Amino acid sequence: MIIIMEKTATAENIQGVINILKEHGFRAILHEGAVHTVIDALGDKTTLSPDRLEAMEGVSQVKLIRQPYRMASRDRKPEDTVIEFENGVKVGGNNRPVFMVGPCSVEDDYEGLLNVAIAAKEMGCQFLRGGAFKPRTSPYDFDGLGEKALQYLAKAKEETGLLVVTELMDATDLDLVCKYADLIQIGARNMQNFRLLKAVGKCNKPIILKRGPAATIQEFLLAAEHIMYNGNERVILCERGVKGFDSSFTRNVLDISAIPVIKKYSHLPIIVDPSHGTGQRYLIEPMAKAGLVAGADGVMVEVHNNPAKALSDGKQSLSIPQFKEVFSKLNSLIDILHLENSNSPVNVE
Repeated sequence: MIIIMEKTATAENIQGVINILKEHGFRAILHEGAVHTVIDALGDKTTLSPDRLEAMEGVSQVKLIRQPYRMASRDRKPEDTVIEFENGVKVGGNNRPVFMVGPCSVEDDYEGLLNVAIAAKEMGCQFLRGGAFKPRTSPYDFDGLGEKALQYLAKAKEETGLLVVTELMDATDLDLVCKYADLIQIGARNMQNFRLLKAVGKCNKPIILKRGPAATIQEFLLAAEHIMYNGNERVILCERGVKGFDSSFTRNVLDISAIPVIKKYSHLPIIVDPSHGTGQRYLIEPMAKAGLVAGADGVMVEVHNNPAKALSDGKQSLSIPQFKEVFSKLNSLIDILHLENSNSPVNVE
């Protein structure tokens, strides 16, 4: 439930509502706005009648949230969540879509990583992404450099100003990853690793949560709910494809429809990952465009200085020249989309 207090509600009125909620086993989260105070009530609504709450002094309205993902629901928060970083970059709302690019895995080649970062900065990207700890299907595949990779990412950040995105696989590495990363990624394989979700819910870093390969949209939003319920509401969702029945041509099926669906039912920002969503570099451009047109708040793409020699996911990575060509087109598309959204007149001179 959401309890909206009157403008004239006193501190005693607000505390009275919180007290009765706690008596009935609810968790009460207080949001004090410039006009209204709102109380999120998380618990079993059958134990306390909304009518009883509405009868209390200072209460304006009680709204029931229909979806099981209560904190991520647009019923609870009608306006879009905007996540702002220390350098002013904003993700979500009406802000320009962001770009997160870099190799699947950070390899023992700092110059190669730096070349990708410099190109990313040149093309207007905001984030450098790369894996330090990689989940691999085979135990014989390269699984990351660990802290050395994090140090490479931090050094590239110093030289370019790009924010760092990297994946967390184990809660025991949380403090280490927080030391270097600006945005922590929870990968698709860990979308329902609830202990890990609880751990990042208690940290002070924004989280990017990838959709699991067989997860429904509701399961995806409930995974985000685990993070938010534990205290961290700065969550960015990432659509990266689900398993289909035909893997002859693509790695996954990139669910573009998930973007407007999530925009309708949740206030959280969502980005699209056409690299993992298709597994084919020639599909990155068209699917990234489709995601942006559908309303994505950003695009995540794998870029490698030499994809033919990449230790992971070279087939779905763009080379630096390919990246520059594709992203010049994506920037042009974003310019058109933002011009249409702003209703500004087009200068045809």
